[in-house]
Amino acid sequence: MQRALGRRVEVPARGDVFDGGVSVVARPHREDVLIAVAGLVGGLLLWAVGLHTQGARPLPDGWVPLPVVALAGAELVRRSMPRTALLVAVLALVLDQFTRGSVATIAMFTDIVYAAVLYGSPSAARRIPWGTALLTVLVTVVGVSWLRSPEGLLLGVVTGAVTIAPATTGVLVRNHRDAAEAARLRAEQTALLAELDRTQAVAAERARMARELHDLVANHLSAIAIHSTAALSLDDARTTRDALKVIRENSVAGLDEMRRLIGLLREAGGEREPAPAPTLGALDALLEQARTNGAGSGLSFALEDRRGAEPAGGGAAALPAPVEMAAYRIVQESLTNALKHAPGGAVTVRLGVDRDRRRRALWVEVVSPYGDRPGPRAPGSGAGLVGMRERVALLDGVFEAGPEPADDTGRDGTAGGSGTGAGSGKIWRVRAELPVGEGNGTS
Repeated sequence: MQRALGRRVEVPARGDVFDGGVSVVARPHREDVLIAVAGLVGGLLLWAVGLHTQGARPLPDGWVPLPVVALAGAELVRRSMPRTALLVAVLALVLDQFTRGSVATIAMFTDIVYAAVLYGSPSAARRIPWGTALLTVLVTVVGVSWLRSPEGLLLGVVTGAVTIAPATTGVLVRNHRDAAEAARLRAEQTALLAELDRTQAVAAERARMARELHDLVANHLSAIAIHSTAALSLDDARTTRDALKVIRENSVAGLDEMRRLIGLLREAGGEREPAPAPTLGALDALLEQARTNGAGSGLSFALEDRRGAEPAGGGAAALPAPVEMAAYRIVQESLTNALKHAPGGAVTVRLGVDRDRRRRALWVEVVSPYGDRPGPRAPGSGAGLVGMRERVALLDGVFEAGPEPADDTGRDGTAGGSGTGAGSGKIWRVRAELPVGEGNGTS
């Protein structure tokens, strides 16, 4: 015996063997020992009182205990060595036919057949029932041909009761055991899948919270960082006063956004209802705030909403809430990146509906100058681009972001670099296509 992980583990002996695909440990099972002892004692008692199952046979009465002892020994390994136990049991039963016989011998033989089906290999569990059926038919045919009387049929019935009945019982019990094991495994797999789903749901929720937190405060904190840097680097009272004004406005707005996020995280029925999610209708206010924050950096901001100009449009139609939320956050993050990194020039936000495909899609495009920016700038971590890609991926959309030549035209056919004033010959374009599907108010 060895101890592993706080439990006692039984190590097989060196002389262990394999029988029927089952690993054998030297010590017999407790139930097998009890069955063997009961069969041996019962057989010896029946032999002592002279109770037999057959009449005169070639071997004297002294041979009767020999099959009983052999079958009792087979009972000890019925679970660990079922194939060997069955072979010994068959030989012992054949020997028993040459003696006056014992009920204990027949009883232990039926148990050995049952155990061989139940504990043996899958192939043995399939073959033994068929073998017992063929044996019963053969004994019946030979008995009728030899005795030429109805007693031959009775011999076949007895053979079937001793062989087919225990084999069939073993098949039923084994099938029930296998079904229970399969149900247990399915239950474990279901529990594992449920745990994986829970883990993925938690991870997805944490990622969503990270995106929301970044999008809510990055814009305001970037403006605060830029203007505080300007106030510290320029010794001018008016500049400092204007910077402090912008810092205060962004601080208040950031606190409001944080309160909204906290409201979203509260359980339903809490102290206050969470504020509604932002929509594309709030883009004007978002760009006005960007103009205020970027007034000192030479940036200008414009919005081109082309949804109402689409064929059969008749105005900007309502969109699914997740699409509007994602589009708003993409514009918000793009404006934040422009405030942090873009040199002076025009920043243009364009919206439209792509009707050239079977799957309707809202496209959002933000074009800003690209190049080295003079003066104070806020550091970037790349989390904004990751968050935008994740938002678009959740809606099965397409996202593109990167520098392009200033004279490159957008996918809507307009000049992407028009009016950027970057001075570097390049622009930074962010474009996202968000599917809205049929019947979502875009047709």
